[in-house]
Formats: sequence, C-alpha cells, structure tokens
Amino acid sequence: MAQSLKVLQKVQVFCQSSYKRLNQQKQGSFTHSKCSRKTASLADRISYASSLSYLSNKLEFPSFLRTVPNNDFQSLGLARMVAHFGWTWIGIIASDNDFGQVGALKFYEEVKQLGVCVDFFETFPVQNPGAKILKLVQIIKKSSVKAIIIYVTKLQVIPLMEAFLRENISGKIWLGLTSWIAFPAFVRKELWSIFHGTIGFALHEGAMPGFSTFLSLVHPSKYQRDIFINSFWENVFACHWTKNDSDLASFNSAGTKGQPGTCTGEELVSTLDVNIYDIHSSRAVYSVYTAVYAVALGLHHLLSSGRDQSLDTGTWDTIMTFTPWKLLQHIRNVVLHNSEGDTLFFDRNGDFPAIYDILNWQLLADHTSRFIKVGQYDSTLDENQAITINVSAIIWSGGYAELPRSVCTENCPLGHRRAARHGQPTCCFDCIPCPVGEISNETDATECIKCQEHQWSDEGQKECIAKRLEFLSYEEPLGATLASISICFATITFSILCIFINLRDTPIVRANNRALSYLLLLSLILCFLCSLIFIGEPQRETCVLRQVVFAIVFTVCVSTILAKTITVIIAFSATRPGSRLRLWMRPRVPFYLIVLCSCPQGIICTVWLTTCPPFVEYNMKSELGKIVIECNESSFIIFYCVLGYLGFLSGISFIVAFLARKLPDSFNEAKLITFSMLVFCSVWLLFVPTYLSTRGKYVVAEEIFAILSSSTGVLCCIFFPKLYIVLLRPQMNSREHLIGRSRADLTS
Repeated sequence: MAQSLKVLQKVQVFCQSSYKRLNQQKQGSFTHSKCSRKTASLADRISYASSLSYLSNKLEFPSFLRTVPNNDFQSLGLARMVAHFGWTWIGIIASDNDFGQVGALKFYEEVKQLGVCVDFFETFPVQNPGAKILKLVQIIKKSSVKAIIIYVTKLQVIPLMEAFLRENISGKIWLGLTSWIAFPAFVRKELWSIFHGTIGFALHEGAMPGFSTFLSLVHPSKYQRDIFINSFWENVFACHWTKNDSDLASFNSAGTKGQPGTCTGEELVSTLDVNIYDIHSSRAVYSVYTAVYAVALGLHHLLSSGRDQSLDTGTWDTIMTFTPWKLLQHIRNVVLHNSEGDTLFFDRNGDFPAIYDILNWQLLADHTSRFIKVGQYDSTLDENQAITINVSAIIWSGGYAELPRSVCTENCPLGHRRAARHGQPTCCFDCIPCPVGEISNETDATECIKCQEHQWSDEGQKECIAKRLEFLSYEEPLGATLASISICFATITFSILCIFINLRDTPIVRANNRALSYLLLLSLILCFLCSLIFIGEPQRETCVLRQVVFAIVFTVCVSTILAKTITVIIAFSATRPGSRLRLWMRPRVPFYLIVLCSCPQGIICTVWLTTCPPFVEYNMKSELGKIVIECNESSFIIFYCVLGYLGFLSGISFIVAFLARKLPDSFNEAKLITFSMLVFCSVWLLFVPTYLSTRGKYVVAEEIFAILSSSTGVLCCIFFPKLYIVLLRPQMNSREHLIGRSRADLTS
C-alpha cells in the first residue's frame, strides 16, 4: 500500500512539474495533454459526489464507479424510516428537475408499497418559485399531515423555509435529504426555529486519520494562491479583508490589528461551531477519502500482481505504461475496511453499499443548536434490520414530547374495524363497531372475526366468550314459580280426591259416577305433576318422557270427561220405557270407552318413540349470545298429531256436553263439562301460535302454562261446584234434595 501511495504522489508531482513547464516555456503541450488524459482517466473512474440513479446503468457507463450511494437507496431508506415511525399520512415537495422528480417518484412508489398514503405531491420550480411557494403554504396549512419530505436541492431549501417561517407554519416535521440536511443554511440563526426537529439522511461519516489536524492548521498565509480561502475566511468568521491585507505574505507571527469587522489572521478554525464546521470529520470529504483510498488500493493490487513492476521505477514514461482498464479491473475488486468495522466494496453496478446516517437538528434551550446522529440505514443488512433509530434521542418540532403521529385517521380501537371512505385514500377510513357475534382483538383491524358457534362476543366486541347455557331451571324465578303452582294445584287436587273418597257414600259423589270422578282427579294430579318434567336441564330421558307422559295423561283425562258425559246421557235416556240403552249401563262400559279413546294416542306415541324419538339439542341460533338447551321433538308432524288428537277428543267432549246441558240437575254435569272443555280448547288453541312464535326457554314455559291452565280449568269447572256443596252446603248433599230438584226439572 505504501508503494501505491508513493506512485500516486509521483503522478501528482510529475503533473505539477509539467504544468509549471507549460506556463514558463509555453511548450510541452504533448506532455501536458498526456498528463491530463491519464489523470482524467483515473478521476473519471470513481466519483465521490454523483448520486443520480441512472449512472448505475453499465450499458451507458460501463467504467463508472462511485463512493457515494445511489439515490434510489436514499428513497428506499426514507420510505423505511417513514414506516418505522408508523406514519401513514405524509406530504411530498419535490424539485421540478431530474433529481427531485426521479427521487420523489421512487420514494412515492416505495411508501405506497408499505401502506403509506400521500396527501399531496407538489413540485417546486427551480426558477421563479414565488407563486408556487404561496400555493405550497396554503396546501400545508390545510393538510393534516405532520411529516413532509422536502425532496429539493440545497439552494431551494432557504426560500422555502423562509416562506414557512413568515407564514408561521409550525408543528410539521421536515424530512431531509443528503442534498441539504447538513447544508450551511443551518448556520442562519433566524431559520433555526423552522429547522428545529428536522430529521433526515446524511452521508455516512467515517474517521479520516490526520484530517482534523490538517483543518486546524488551515490559514490563508499557508495557501496564498488558493482563490477560495479568503472567501471562506470572511464567511465563517464574519469579517472582511482590507485591501492592504490582500498580500498575506506580510502577516507576521504576531498578526495584524485591524478595525472591528476586519479579518486579522488570528482567527482559529478550531473555534468554529463543530455542528457546522466539524474539523474532526466531514461527510463529503469522507467520500473523497474512500475514492482516493480505493484508487490506491487498486494500484497496490496492480503492483502486487507482478505484471507491472516497471511502476516502481519512478520515471514518467515507465509509470504511464499501464492501460486504464487494467487499473479499473483491480479497483472494481477492492474491499475496504474502515475504522468502524464497515466493509466497503463496489457492487456489479459500480456503487458502494448505501450507508446513511440519520441526523436530527435540535435547537436547545440555551439557544444553541446541534446535529445529533439518531440512527443509521444500511442497505447491506436484512430488510427488518436495515434501519435502526434511537427514537428517545430525537427532539421533535411542535413541542411533541413523544413520537408524533402522522395519520389521516387514528387507528381503530378494539372491537371496531376499518371502513373505507368513498373517493379517499386507503389511509382515510371510518371506524365502525363489529356486529354482534364478531370481534376485533387488534387495533386498526380491517375485518371482524366471527366467533365460533359455541362462543359469543363480549359487550365491547373485543373477545369471544363462551355462550351462556340457558334452560328453564328450578333456580330462576320463572321456573320456581311454575313448579310451585304445579305442586300447589296437584296438592289441591289430591285433597279433593281425599275428600271425595271420604264422602264417597254421599249423594253428590255417587250421583256422578264416583269411580270416574276418582280417575279424573287422579289424571288431573298427574297432569299437574307432568309439568315438572319440563323444568330443569333437559336430559335424554326427560326429553323422551315429557311429551309422551303429557300426551297419555291428558288423553286419559279428556277421555274420562267424555266417558262421564256419555254416561250421563245414557243414564238419562235409559230411564225411558223400552230404551235399549239399558245394556250400556254396566259399570265397566265407561272404562272400556276410556281405553278405546286412549289407544290411538298410545299408538301415536309408540310410533313416535320407535321411529324418531325426541333428543337433547344445543340450540345456538335461537337467541343471541346463548346456547339454549332444549328438547328437539324430532318430528313436529307427530307432535302436532298428538295435539290434534287431543284437540279432537276435547272437541267431541265439548259437543256432547253442550247437547246434554239441559238434563236434570241430579245427573247433570254437562254444563260443568261444557265450561271446562271450553276453557281447555281455548287454552290449547292459543298455545299453538304462541308456541311457534316463542324461542328458547320460554317455549317450555308456554307449554307448562298451557298444561297448568287447562288442568286448572277442568278442576275448577267440574269439581269446585261440588266441593262447594260438600263443604259449605252440606244440607244440599242429600237424596231428598237431589230427587226434589230432579222432579222439578222434569215438570218444568
């Protein structure tokens, strides 16, 4: 490597000597042109400042190399930074030249793929920007975006920021580029307030041994022929040179005392603001440093190859014998390792790896300012690791204590989903609650998740919870009330049965076929008690038994009533002379009639149980948020056949009783049976539509209510009048009274 640097020095010395001879002797044009071609050939191979993306096209620029990153990587990195901060609503201001349009469009494509929406994309003219600036000011004031990328050149930044400062635009975060993020415009203190909080990409900064010492010793007296040193001195120290001071050779070691505002030559570069004039490092110079280092390393490899040992001879002719393409091959293959451990190399497009520092411009409380490196973007790393940012080190503009949000619409909370707004970007949406039975367990969800069949959404639609099991239980008020009524009326009926058995020899009990009365009371007791099977959690056994028991018991009850009515008619008609109905007055005939009327119902129930018996069903659809445990009747046709046959018997009983209502009082239960069957039929006719329209446990409650109501109607209409006579009017419970009433009826 030392040999390569020595060769570079020889090339430089020879070119300088050739140039001097050309000026002094006005000849040697061949030598000068030769030197120019060779040095230009080296210089054109590696660029330290050209970052336009089309220079990576090897078909057009096959021998072009550069140590500054391709602008495409900057656009990609900025897009990653926007996504890293969670910003989905941004604005873009771009120069109307190739730099701004190509870079901004590349950035726009990248952020769009990352789900970021752009509120405005405005161009900024290089020439006569006045009218456009006013338009930009109005656009920014109306926009809700917090983050705006300024994709312009460094000369356009100042008028733009001056206009924003005049219009008092605050609370915006400017995203800067390498073209202006470290531009000396930040020296202007009047712009510090508008630049405060700016964050952006800058060229990667690396250590350059000896560079800080060189800068600290820069002085006009040492570089008298440098036409830029005087201007630099006046700008950075805010002074001016007097005409007498133009000859810097007259400066002595003590310096020259001048008037206020004049340059004395005693100013020290080391006293400058390190945030603007950092003598320890320079981002732009670092690219030059790596370019020269790459050339030196390429020469070193060329020398080490053993094919061009003549390069060490020291004469110009022998030095310039190599061809540029030989050196280009070696430069393309160099691998540099800087002091920070980064590995630098030229890729197939002749570009260096894109490594950017992320800077934050901060205006401090003591009215000083500084650039702070808060992160880095490295294109050589994995996509998820390429960008690293220390958010806590950033000071934001607008007084934000934490990372500000730049979104069109805030994220939808749990239990809500996004609904796109018609004609607006996807980042602008409405948050609507999830429907019942669906949830959203993450913020900003695009769709609601439907709960499983056995689950339901909680009150806020945030999570799925198990559905509540529901059935008519003994613990709840409705079930307890119905059970109490059932037991109470069963007890009352049993008490009436006991009274009738105890008074079985009294005329009022004997007059109406006491055996049938006992059977009717017993069937009514079972009717009241069968409702208890409907209460409680349905089981396989209870589902099979409850409808069958209900059907058989009620059929026996109605058949008994029909038998009692027919018995009364037969008894009255048999008293007529020559009547053949005397043959039907045998004691067992009513029971034969009861069995005959009950057999069809028994056959229907047997078919039901053998072909499609009822079963337990977990109904998850009848009621929202509940699993109704119920008995599925399996075949509603058979169930309606059961009810239909029961209705047929009760209808026949009602008709027969109605026709026999004017029989003598001593035998006449027809009026009582007529009223009881009227109540019975009315209850079950009302039950059918309510059964079809009710859901859940209330279906069971409806059927229990129908059972209790119809049973109570029969009990009250048939037995309470007799009970009244037996208990409260015992004088009427005599044979003479009944016979007297009978004769009175006959004569009337």
